[in-house]
Amino acid sequence: MRLRLPRPRSLAGQLFAMQVVLVAVVVAGCAVFAYVTDLTQAEETARRQATATAAAVADSPSVVAAAHSADPTAALQPYAESLRRHAGVAFVVVMAPDGTRWTHPEPEQIGRTYLGHIEQARQGRIYSETHLGVLGPSVRTVAPVLDHGRVVALVSAGITIDKISEQVRKQVTALLGMAGAALTLGGAGTYVVNARLRRHTHGMNATELSRMHDYHEAALHAVREGLVMLDGRRRIALINDGARELLGLDEAVVGRPAADLGLPASLTGALLSSEPRVDETHLTADRVLVVNTRPVVGGERRGTVVTLRDRTELQALSGELDSERGFTEALRSQAHEAANRLHTVVSLIELGRVAEAVEFATAELELAQALTDRVVDAVGEPVLAALLLGKAAQANERGVELVLTEDSRIDDGRVPAALPARDLVTILGNLIDNAVEAAGGTPHARVTVTVAARAGDGELLLRVADSGPGVRPADREAVLGRGWSTRGPNRGLGLALVRQAVTRASGTLHLADAEEGGARFTVRLPLAAGAAAAGSDRTSAGLPAGAAGTASMPGPAGAAGTASAPAPAGAARPGGPGAPGPGGGKIPGAPTAATPEVAP
Repeated sequence: MRLRLPRPRSLAGQLFAMQVVLVAVVVAGCAVFAYVTDLTQAEETARRQATATAAAVADSPSVVAAAHSADPTAALQPYAESLRRHAGVAFVVVMAPDGTRWTHPEPEQIGRTYLGHIEQARQGRIYSETHLGVLGPSVRTVAPVLDHGRVVALVSAGITIDKISEQVRKQVTALLGMAGAALTLGGAGTYVVNARLRRHTHGMNATELSRMHDYHEAALHAVREGLVMLDGRRRIALINDGARELLGLDEAVVGRPAADLGLPASLTGALLSSEPRVDETHLTADRVLVVNTRPVVGGERRGTVVTLRDRTELQALSGELDSERGFTEALRSQAHEAANRLHTVVSLIELGRVAEAVEFATAELELAQALTDRVVDAVGEPVLAALLLGKAAQANERGVELVLTEDSRIDDGRVPAALPARDLVTILGNLIDNAVEAAGGTPHARVTVTVAARAGDGELLLRVADSGPGVRPADREAVLGRGWSTRGPNRGLGLALVRQAVTRASGTLHLADAEEGGARFTVRLPLAAGAAAAGSDRTSAGLPAGAAGTASMPGPAGAAGTASAPAPAGAARPGGPGAPGPGGGKIPGAPTAATPEVAP
């Protein structure tokens, strides 16, 4: 049978036992010290009392006179006994210089030799000692009786050790009572403190606490997600490496208030909030973060646990997927339109109207090719060209005319390679999508786009205006923030991503009223001095497959050249670039869905 080893005592229990023993040792030590001190003081007090009594008797003239009388005992015995009782000493003995007693508390001892040392007293000096006498051990003092400088008698006064010990015992009794009270109070206080410690340590022993700390440290730094713990005063109590990287914080951040970290206002508000936050999306300078917060409570608010997940890459991939879906929907609609036109051509041929069939087919092809040629000629940047062609088709699907202004032109190589293609798509794609959303359903729905970066210019200009209802002046700052939308909850991320990308590129974003009556967004991005040389090397490395081949676009007539131009990575997000809207009707006089119009 295996004996089960007892569970190690908890840390609080160990501390309690140690503190009780410590208090007991301290109290016992203090008691012993007090006893020894009291005993020493009692003996010293007895010695002073005996000395004073002996000296007083030796200085008395009556004692000198009695020493010269024929019967000193008869004169001195009553006097010595009276003085003994009044002085509180055990004995007062007056003796001849040779030590023969003249007085004694026990009359039978009179005439006998004094027990003790009297040599120094016989030489005229007062002498004190502790000696065993007739009454037992005592503290005594012997003083000479002088008559004109000659020793005529000796006086001894003393207090027995038993009497001194009795006085000390009374003091020790009181001392032990005080020590017991101190031990009881100390034990009770120690119990209360350790009960509180036991609650805080959950009854774990030192080994368990050490093991938990090791697990805690390993888990904290092993997770890839960011983890931040705030104390009750909203200061950083704990932060792992992932959170430091995601928030761009240094090693010395622990102990600093969360409000002083320089984070975006919306993210700071989430950290300081007393309410839980679940899967909220927040933007930093270069990241998209999903934030969850949960208060730590235990009878009182103790702080907040914050988890951070980096959604930047996921957001980009989600946008690319939405863009592909948008282009698929556009191609499906265009294929349907192409099939209708093909049936029309076949029907005209069957009716023998060949010339009209040829004219109908070539007109559609020329219009589609004109659109492609206009965009490719004006925009030498393949990313933007592909994006504009795709957005034109999607806008037309929603009944919105997308127009590229005549002053739009980007010379070859003007966009530097250091400016990520993904950021360009994020900025222009989100602006166009929001403009199409705003203009959709309005009379003469129209979105006007300007893109310009010419030789000699120091900036890339991107301007998008719409014919929608516009933005109220009071909302112009809020509309660029995360979560602001007029289209319901879980929207409003697109313009926030635009501002993030513009800020990352050290550019500016301006919102004003458009001439068409809606909103006009203007983005200006600075170009590096060597952009002309560096930008020409931008290839499909910055684009998804097929994005650069938009100049010649095979496909059915009127396919608008979008079949081979899927959007770049990050070109679409919910409410962002490339998100296809519901099918819209055609504008009177507008081209068909397969032939979106771009201004000449």
